[in-house]
Amino acid sequence: MLPTTEKLLQLDLFRGKVDSLSMHDRISLAYHRARVIARTYGFTVKDVLELTPKFWQYHQDLINPLDMAAFTLITIQYNLCAGTLAPFISDRVDLEELMEQILNFDVSAQFLLTEVGHGLDARNLETTATLLPNGGFELHTPHRNAAKYMPPTSPQVGFPRVAIVIARLLVDSKDRGTRPFIVWLNDGYRMRQGVHIRVLPRRAGSKPLDHCITMFDHIRLPRTALLGVLPGQYDPSSDFHLTISRVHVGTLALSTTLIPILKRAVFVAGKYSFRRHVLGSGKDRKPIITFRTQQRPILHTLSQIAVYECYAQWSIRGFIDTGLDYRVRHGIATAFKAVVTQAAQASLFALAERCGAQGLFEYNNIIESQLEARGISIAEGDTLALCIRLASELLIGRYTMPAPKDISCMLAKYEDGIYRVCTKILKSLHEGHRSDEYNTQILPHCQVLVEAIGHRMAYESARDTGIDKDLLALYEAGVLLHAPAWYVKSACLDIKSQFVCEAKAMNSILPRLDQLLDETGAGPYCTAPIITDEDWHSFVDGLQGYGTEQEDTVPDIHEYILNRSFRSRL
Repeated sequence: MLPTTEKLLQLDLFRGKVDSLSMHDRISLAYHRARVIARTYGFTVKDVLELTPKFWQYHQDLINPLDMAAFTLITIQYNLCAGTLAPFISDRVDLEELMEQILNFDVSAQFLLTEVGHGLDARNLETTATLLPNGGFELHTPHRNAAKYMPPTSPQVGFPRVAIVIARLLVDSKDRGTRPFIVWLNDGYRMRQGVHIRVLPRRAGSKPLDHCITMFDHIRLPRTALLGVLPGQYDPSSDFHLTISRVHVGTLALSTTLIPILKRAVFVAGKYSFRRHVLGSGKDRKPIITFRTQQRPILHTLSQIAVYECYAQWSIRGFIDTGLDYRVRHGIATAFKAVVTQAAQASLFALAERCGAQGLFEYNNIIESQLEARGISIAEGDTLALCIRLASELLIGRYTMPAPKDISCMLAKYEDGIYRVCTKILKSLHEGHRSDEYNTQILPHCQVLVEAIGHRMAYESARDTGIDKDLLALYEAGVLLHAPAWYVKSACLDIKSQFVCEAKAMNSILPRLDQLLDETGAGPYCTAPIITDEDWHSFVDGLQGYGTEQEDTVPDIHEYILNRSFRSRL
C-alpha cells in the first residue's frame, strides 16, 4: 500500500500562519517538513535505484505544492543524491551508513553540478578534483565563475550537510572527465574549513530556501570520496551523461509535480468562482462562474489534468523500459516536460488572472505556483535546451520517437506537418545542422515540434486509458487552438468548427464542474482564504488593523520618525 500524506496536515508543522515567521524560521520549517514527509514515504535503496511506483507517486503528491521548498529538498535528496549513490552501494560497504542517513533524512544531501559560468554548459564545468600522490584528492574552485550555483548549502541546525559534488578529475595534470565526489560541507552549525558560501536572496514568489553560491578552497578529500574508479580511457560525452544520469530522471519526475500544482490552483480558482458574485443586468447577484470567460480556463485545466495523469503513467512506463533506446526514453521525458510545463504556465497565468486582484497574492496559492512552475521548467534540464537537442537529433535521423497509432488523428497530422516543414528547411541548408542558418531557421521551432509530438502522445495515452470522452475532446480542442490557422489550411477545419468543438465539450462538462473540482483531491491541501466566506472572514480578522477595536499599537520607533519628520518642517 502506497503512503498517504493527508494525515500530516493535522500536524503543527503544517498548520498555523507561516507568513508571520522570520525568513530564517520559514527556511527551518521547510527542512523539518521535508524530514517528516520523507519519513512518511520511507524511501529505500530499491525505490530510488529501480524507480518504483512509490518514487513516482511522491512527485505527484498534493503535499508538494503546499511547500515547494520542502519538495525541492526531498527530490534533491532522493533522486539526485541517493540515486547517484545507490549504484555504488553493492561494492562499497563504507557507503552504507551514509546511505542510511540520507534515506532517513538524518542529514541534508545536496547535488552540486551547475556553476555560475556554466549553466546549460555544465559539461564544461571547471571545479577540479586533483589526484594526490597518497590516493586522495584536492577539491578546488579555480575562480568565481566556477562556483557552484543554487543548491542549498548553508548550516541548518539539526541537518548536517553532505553533498555529491561533480568536479573535473585531474590525473597528472590531464583531464579525466567529470566525476562525482562525496563532500561533507557543514555539521549543521559551522561550515567545513575551506568551504565558502554566499546565501542568495529569496527567489521571486517561491517558498524561501537557502539557495547558495558555493566555493571550495583546496579541500583535501580521502580516496573514498570518489564514486567509481579512476578511469584509464574515457569518453567525455557518455561519461558526463552517466555521471548526471539522475538529472535525466528528474526531467520527467519533476515535471509530473506540475499535475498536483494544477490541481491545487484549479481548485482554488474554481471554488472562488462559485463563491464570488456580481450584479447582473437585472440587478440579480450571480456567481462569476456563470460567465464562459471564467469557465474556460477552469474547464481546460481540468481536461489537462485528466489527460496528463494518463500521459504521466505512459511516459513513466516508457522511461523505465530498458528495452527502448536510452535516447528515446530521454526523448519521452523531454516531450512530457515540454508539453506539461507549457500548459502549466499558460493555465496558471489564466487562473490567477481570473481571480482578479486576489490572484496577485501568494496566500491564494496560484501565483506562487506559477512562479514555482517556472523553476521546474528550468530545473533538471532547461525545457528549451532539451527540445533543441531532441528535435535536432530527430531531424537528422539519429533515432525516432514512438510513431502515431492513428495517422488520421488531428494532432498526429499536425505533428507530421511541423516535422515535414522542419525537414524541408533542413535539406535546404547548405551547411546542415551546425550552420548559422540552422540556428536562425530551425532552432526557434524545435520546441514547437517537440510539443506537437508530446500533445499527440498525451492524447493517445488518455484515449487508450479510456478517460472521460468530454474531457478528452476538450483537451484536443484546446491543443487545436494553439495553431488554428494550420488546421484551417492543412486539415480543412475552419475556425468556426474549432470554436464549436471547444464549446460543445465545455457544455458537456460544465454540469459536473463542482464535482470535478472535488475529485482533484486538492481541497485539504489548499490554504487560500478566498475559497469560502468563512475562511475569508477569518483571514481578514487575523490581519493587522488600525482604527479598529483591536487596533495594534504603533511601535515607538514609528512615532519617533513621524515626530522628527514633523519637527524638521517647522
